[in-house]
Amino acid sequence: MSRLVIVDYNNFWSPSGGGVRRYHLERMKFYKDKTDALLVFVQNDGRTFTEKVSDSLIIEHTKAFRFPGNWEYRFLWKNADIQVALKKYQPDIVEVGSPYILPKAVSKASKNMAKRPVLTAFWHADFPVTYVRRFFEKWGFKRLAQFGENAAFAYARSSFKDYAVLEASCHEVMERMQRHGFAENRLEWIPLGVDLQTFRPEAADEKLVNEIKVGNPERLTIFFPHRFCDEKGLRLFLDAYPILCEKLGHEPAVLFAGTGPDLPRVQKAAETYKHIRYEGFIQDAAEMARHYASVDLGLALSGWETFGLSILESMACGNALVAASTGAAAEHLKNSGAGIILEERTPQALANAILKISQMGIANLKSKATDYAKKFSWQSCFERQFALYQKIIKDRL
Repeated sequence: MSRLVIVDYNNFWSPSGGGVRRYHLERMKFYKDKTDALLVFVQNDGRTFTEKVSDSLIIEHTKAFRFPGNWEYRFLWKNADIQVALKKYQPDIVEVGSPYILPKAVSKASKNMAKRPVLTAFWHADFPVTYVRRFFEKWGFKRLAQFGENAAFAYARSSFKDYAVLEASCHEVMERMQRHGFAENRLEWIPLGVDLQTFRPEAADEKLVNEIKVGNPERLTIFFPHRFCDEKGLRLFLDAYPILCEKLGHEPAVLFAGTGPDLPRVQKAAETYKHIRYEGFIQDAAEMARHYASVDLGLALSGWETFGLSILESMACGNALVAASTGAAAEHLKNSGAGIILEERTPQALANAILKISQMGIANLKSKATDYAKKFSWQSCFERQFALYQKIIKDRL
């Protein structure tokens, strides 16, 4: 088989993003020196230009509309823009990582090609539940929530009807996709990974540890590096914090890192509480690992994660966890035994869960977290995925 050419499109890419950004950065790292493949990442940007990283990795920066606000997302949908990479590289495989408009647009753009690529998709966001059902449930519209979820899955089935394979990283999510009409033979479990050389307990910085404990070795320390929005449990945690202070008898130290629409809430909390700090947006992986490894506890409060890269990074650094009761967060917690499931999504329940975990013997939980995370690596993730691509092409011949 000759060199495999792969083109990536993803409207979920953001320069300040979390899991999706990390996925693409690690994917590009994997392909950078790969002799039997060429990866072309169509990166939505403020201007159009070609960046040749190596003989096996090219980034096609493509000018795209930017959403207003703190999101930093850009949206690609025009047929002419999508066709540029398709015509230029004549790919064997195309991967689409976002579900809105782009899947159909890519399918349409590739239809008249002499050699039509095999279309694949990665289910990075379980949007029928996360963004549709959950929205209506918050307002108490249960019937409308179920109708909306069903309609969103119908939209997804239509959008991805020309796609050979849909990849997902959470068994619970895949089971739900099957219940909503996606054939089992079109779904492939591709667990994501963690950079185990960077994210490890040894990345701890004793100076940072002492700095945030401020003379109290018993002070509980927490790192929150998730997008600042309600979906990630930001507001829930901020509401739980004063309750937690009262229960613990001291203010736990909290380091926030990142950005998002609720950034002003984080900044206000940092001004209000002595032991809450906002570290800004941390782009460097080693710096992220330093923060993870220097605290006791991580929070995985989104019940709609499709894998939860930041969860695995946190666990690899030895963080005990309080995790949501659904999605990848619950899956990781149940399989590792490294913390507590948050059964009730209220500030009081979260404060109680954090208090309980602080009394359980964190050293043992940290050890369980690290042992579990060692089962995952980016190398194995992308080797598994590349083998899938090869099988798809072989079966097509």
